[in-house]
Amino acid sequence: MLDSFELTKIVGAVLAALLLIFAPKTIIDLTRHGHHGPVAGGYKLPEPSAAPAAADGAPAAPAAFDPAQVVAALATAKPENASGTFKKCLACHTADKAAASKAGPNLWDVVGRTHGTRADFTGYSDAMKKKGGDWNYADLAAFLHSPKVWLPGTKMIFAGVSDPADLADLIAYLRTLSDNPKPLP
Repeated sequence: MLDSFELTKIVGAVLAALLLIFAPKTIIDLTRHGHHGPVAGGYKLPEPSAAPAAADGAPAAPAAFDPAQVVAALATAKPENASGTFKKCLACHTADKAAASKAGPNLWDVVGRTHGTRADFTGYSDAMKKKGGDWNYADLAAFLHSPKVWLPGTKMIFAGVSDPADLADLIAYLRTLSDNPKPLP
């Protein structure tokens, strides 16, 4: 059995050996710093394809998001298809009628609710509190597509849903979270 003195000597010897191995290399690297030449990345990312040109030869602007396109798609949206997308929401929100809010407000009966007014949730950003109006389908589409673009200053960190069909399915699902779902447009 080793006593503490023997154990201390062993640990000290190991540390001294490591110091003798790594100290000279570190000193040499520090003195030769800057003589290695430029550092190049190991993989060159592919260049983006050229954007289609407009009639005058200038690059065409990317298509802007149109919430009306998503609202029009609500008539044929399938709420049952939104389960995968909605799981992302459940990280911060609840969706049960009797459940308390979490990091974000409970989404039960969100369609038609006034912006920033869920009674049991006090974490709304100032931007959301000042927004005014009710959550209609166009607002939901724009906000869920890109929260920080639609409402600068929002606390919501979700990046958004880019696919209009997925977004329509998600909004159709949110509509079902109510005892009295709001009529479709």
